[in-house]
Amino acid sequence: MRLQKYLADAGIASRRKCEELIAQGRVCVNGVAAQIGMSVDEKADEVTLDGKKVAIEERRVVIMLNKPIGMVSTANDPQGRKTVADLFSGLPYRVHNIGRLDINSEGLLLMTNDGELTYKLTHPKHMIEKTYHVICSGKLSDEERQRLECGIELDDGMTAPAKVDGVQYVDGEKTMFYITIHEGRNRQVRRMVSSVGHDVLRLRRVQVGPIRLGTLKKGEWRYLTESEIEQLYSCL
Repeated sequence: MRLQKYLADAGIASRRKCEELIAQGRVCVNGVAAQIGMSVDEKADEVTLDGKKVAIEERRVVIMLNKPIGMVSTANDPQGRKTVADLFSGLPYRVHNIGRLDINSEGLLLMTNDGELTYKLTHPKHMIEKTYHVICSGKLSDEERQRLECGIELDDGMTAPAKVDGVQYVDGEKTMFYITIHEGRNRQVRRMVSSVGHDVLRLRRVQVGPIRLGTLKKGEWRYLTESEIEQLYSCL
């Protein structure tokens, strides 16, 4: 098994992130600094990260978190801010987040020790839909809505077409709507809305693939059922 896949299956992080950890010299195999692309025998070889043994968990877990504003989607933060990982320090599993929500965004964030699921849900080729509830400044016009749905030219290229539903105007000064995208660019929804002339006042992710946030309160989390996990896999 490739080392980066072994680390991902052990719940360390996504494969790409695991490659970064290997490149940083933080991973050793049988006491020797590892190299990207090397293979390991999960029964015969000892793999460590920062000196701590890494093993593949027997139980696959996927967790739904309603991430509150003010919490960062990383395992560690150099600025000392609260991270989503802090919520799960007492679990018997090492879990990592699938994708991210920026510090000023809230809502559905999936956590798991399943490296294969992380890889598939974050890989662009699978085009997993993510739906956000947006409140923006001003009145979103029909023309601006059409621009969002057709795709927006950002500094990192043209976005794929989006779906915009449930547009409602609030006191003539704000607009509420749902937007569904299947890309994972940094702060993509905020940049798209800004490109049509509005500021995002609130951004909450409410659905990833078939998984909906529902009534889960801010800061709370729950395990997905095996049925829900299978639904995630079946949409890939």
